Amino acid sequence: MVHSKTLSPPRPGCTIAGILELEDGCLRVTLIKAVMRDTQRAKEWPGKIKKGVPMSSVSATLKPSRASTLLPRFAWAVLAYNVAAILWGAVVRATSSGAGCGDHWPLCNGVVVQTHPQLATLIELTHRMTAGITVIAVLLLLVWVFRSTVAGRLARITVVAATLLIFNEALLGALLVLLRLTADNRSPARAVYLSLHLANTLLLLAALALSAHFVSNGDVFNRRTVHFRQLPLTVTGLIATLTVGVSGTLAALSDTLFPATSVRAALAQDLSSGTNWLIRLRVLHPVSAVIAGVFIGWLLLRSFARPAERTLAVGVLSLLTLQFALGIADVALLAPLWLQITHLLGADLLWIALVLLAARVSVVAD
Repeated sequence: MVHSKTLSPPRPGCTIAGILELEDGCLRVTLIKAVMRDTQRAKEWPGKIKKGVPMSSVSATLKPSRASTLLPRFAWAVLAYNVAAILWGAVVRATSSGAGCGDHWPLCNGVVVQTHPQLATLIELTHRMTAGITVIAVLLLLVWVFRSTVAGRLARITVVAATLLIFNEALLGALLVLLRLTADNRSPARAVYLSLHLANTLLLLAALALSAHFVSNGDVFNRRTVHFRQLPLTVTGLIATLTVGVSGTLAALSDTLFPATSVRAALAQDLSSGTNWLIRLRVLHPVSAVIAGVFIGWLLLRSFARPAERTLAVGVLSLLTLQFALGIADVALLAPLWLQITHLLGADLLWIALVLLAARVSVVAD
């Protein structure tokens, strides 16, 4: 094999368009789409040539490795799996299967192997198994991110937050079971714990979505190279949207515990002076939705002016329209199970899209 011809080191800031190599007597052109932006990298180039490193090896270091593409895919997959686990948790609530394993946790009915389990037991046990897998997946993502990134990357911060939130998620779920705040329990404590549970769930989805977003953009998002725009307004809007999700869960819980036979009967429940306190909280859902809609409108106006965010903004607008339609259908059809799950799926997707769009608008890399 004929060694490559010695090349003069590129000047700082210059672009390498191509390199001619002689290999096995054949002339081969290697194209390198890279820009030597760093002066230090330009200084290191002669050392690599003198040490006899093949030019193909040098060019390979400039190309993204397979491992660098696998991490973002895994991060998005973990996010998608968490959404699926959340939907199954909604099935547990809507079918009143939370007491399917009794007041035992983490074991189901105090045993490992179930003999002749009821349907409620199978639903609750499946939920616990899927939740256990989410914990393992988030821990794997934590290790992978820290092994693949350098200090200062925003992905490290968000994946640590996701890890803390997933353990808090398990704790809140365990307390719901151990305190018997499941099935047909109508105590105020159940509403409090369920609200905390959902708020933690949405924050977990946000942390996982930001982790996937940051690792998908290489070394761009670093604490020393990013700045934040209108962060207080963005955080306030996201909190308002979070409130919509929490109030929606309380409304769904009231629909499960106090089902109405018609829309007129549901309105009568809301207006009655002697109605249960949980039914009275249903009005918070549409009110908070209007407040969050103002924030979403502001975010969309800023995003449509930027071609890079326009596609995601269209997705947010489409999901928002779909959610209003599903909300109306939910009331008209008296909240059947399949519609509750569809409505929750739309809410999760809208929340994730909003978090990503807010990050693109407010977190700017230099």
